[in-house]
This record gives sequence, structure tokens and C-alpha cells, in this order.
Amino acid sequence: MRIRTTRRRFLGTAGIAGLAGAAPPASARIEPSPWGIKLGLATYTFRNFERPKVIEMIKQVRTPWISIKNTEQQLSLDSRPSQLVEIRKQFDAAGLKVTSAGNIDMTKGNSVADLRPIFEWAKAFGLPMMVCAPTHQNIGHVERLVKEYNIRIAIHNHGPEDHNFPTPESVLEVVRKLDERCGLCLDIGHSARAGVDLVKAVAGAGSRLFDMHVKDLADAGAKDSQCDVGDGVLPLPGIFKQLKKMNYQGCVNLEYEIHADDPMPGVQRSFSYMRGVLAGLAAA
Repeated sequence: MRIRTTRRRFLGTAGIAGLAGAAPPASARIEPSPWGIKLGLATYTFRNFERPKVIEMIKQVRTPWISIKNTEQQLSLDSRPSQLVEIRKQFDAAGLKVTSAGNIDMTKGNSVADLRPIFEWAKAFGLPMMVCAPTHQNIGHVERLVKEYNIRIAIHNHGPEDHNFPTPESVLEVVRKLDERCGLCLDIGHSARAGVDLVKAVAGAGSRLFDMHVKDLADAGAKDSQCDVGDGVLPLPGIFKQLKKMNYQGCVNLEYEIHADDPMPGVQRSFSYMRGVLAGLAAA
């Protein structure tokens, strides 16, 4: 409890808490990210809602950068090219910037032919990058398609339960040998549960860090202890400092996995904390 109080007090001490939580003018569509860090949203956060509602909720968060979850409600892998064009228009018309989609399961692809439909889908939707989960056995096929389609991949590390890529380093060991368009989506929650030093992991990823999934944990080793960002123990200020130091150009995407039927209060509170931390760092 002491850690939680201290982290929230950081914003108040810096005179930022009120600023971070205050509602912007009604005319404002987005809030700029202080300190040049792109705070985005992984729409898995809104997995229980249909696409029109998801778009409406993203607008309330006032960030343009999104990583879309490939669910039936939001962006189905079974969609036809014509449907994908129409779906993309809906996100574009809302002023949202689609940076990626995923996490896309590629574990069942045993050949280029098996995996090609996923890349055709991504091409039809106009994706610059896919957050994905391949295997050690098929990563060569994935790399071949990355080169052919010129679509980047960010392999998502998924914690101790992931037999392929549990940690950021397990991803980096593979992608450093591959085309430069193959990189890492660092999930800080899953990484913490695997005993990873998060700030060092960010630094060690370097130019292969393409994307991030951000959350917080009350207990760094417990998957079921996820909480609003700022109420846990994960070192967000240190992570932000390291990202700034390395001039990170990707997104820091909130992936809020709790309160699936009513996520908005926690999402807003998490964004307020992150924006406040960044504003405080920028003013320091």
C-alpha cells in the first residue's frame, strides 16, 4: 500500500495530478503526449464491445494511436478484403491512427502457404505492423513473408506460460538474426512476471523495440494482481525515462485487461497517471 500511495503522490507533489485528470476542452479531439512519448491503446482493452462502441470509447480516451485486437467484434481475420476496406474507413474517419493489430496467433502456420492469408489480410487492411505470436519452428517462413509484403512484425512476449517467447530477451535472441523489420512488442506485465528488469529490458531491446503493451501489477509476480496503472509496482517513470533516452518512436499502448465489462474508469485513471508522470518528467 505504501508503494501505491507514493506513486500517486508523485503527481500531486509535481503539481500535475489535477492537470492530468482534468477534462480537456470539448473541442479537443486528442491530448498531446508530453515529452514526445506516444501513449496509445491496445483495443483488447475493449474486447467485450462492438466496433462502433469501441471507436466511441477510444475517442473518450483522447489518443489517436491504436493497436486493434483481431476479434470478431472489431477486426475479424475472416473478413473479406472489401469488408476490411470499409472497417478501415471507420477508424480513419474517427481520426484514429492504426499502428498495428494483434496479438495475432501464428503458431499453427507450418509453411509460407499456411501463413500467407494472414499477410494478405494485413495488406488488405493497410497494416504497417502486426503484433504476433509465431514459433521458433516457423519464424523463417514469417520472415520470408515480412520481406515479401513489407509489413513489420513485433513478436509479443507472453510470460512464464509462453513456451516460445516468454521474455523480451527470448524474442531478441531470434529477431536480431532476422530482417530489420522483425522486432519486439514488449509486454511489461508478462515480463515482470518472468522476473525481468523492465528498464534494462527496454534499453537492451534498442532499435528492435517496435511496440509496447503497458499495464500495472500490485504484485510483480502475480498475473491476477493487475490494477490501474499507477496503483501497482511496475516502474513506469523509469521506463519512460529510458524510452526518452533512446528516442523511442513506437507506441506505449495501454492494454487494460481487468473490468472487461466496464473498463473506462480504470482506463481513464491509467491514462491520467501516465500523462501526469510524463508531464512531470518534461517539467523536471
